[in-house]
Amino acid sequence: MRRLSLALLTGALAVGIIAAPAAAKQPDMSGSNIVDTAIAVNTSGPYAGLFDTLIELVVKLDLAGPLSQRGQLTVFAPIDPAFDALFAKLGVANVDAAIAALGKPALANIVLYHVAKGERDAAEVLGSSQIRMLNGDFAKVDGKAGTIDGAPIIVTNVPASNGIIHAVSAVLLP
Repeated sequence: MRRLSLALLTGALAVGIIAAPAAAKQPDMSGSNIVDTAIAVNTSGPYAGLFDTLIELVVKLDLAGPLSQRGQLTVFAPIDPAFDALFAKLGVANVDAAIAALGKPALANIVLYHVAKGERDAAEVLGSSQIRMLNGDFAKVDGKAGTIDGAPIIVTNVPASNGIIHAVSAVLLP
């Protein structure tokens, strides 16, 4: 896992990708796909280390390829404390234990419930009442509260070549 992350990070850094806070002017990440962008944001800046679990899940569930392909996507990326809370409720300590307890298909369903077709910026997300996710289910949006399925959206509009990323403070469950 670390070798893959380091290899992807090295490639991302080689082309000059550096993450910035969502509130500050962000660099042009239009050449990086969603997976590369998540790794770059996770490696540097104020959000460093907050997406280790999500990245590990995407890799171990073989979703990196599909999430890197053409076609615009919107990702609602849970931060690590959100996964820690979910794992505590499940009585597991880490990704491998969660895979053993729930199985890859169930966890893939959860991860895909964080991804929607199309690039939706924060204004479009918060202007919606619900969004169909890649697993086929609908997530409810509360624009006034700034939440999706009750999870606060804490970082918005991180651009990628194949979509956009918003960070959420809880794991969304289908």
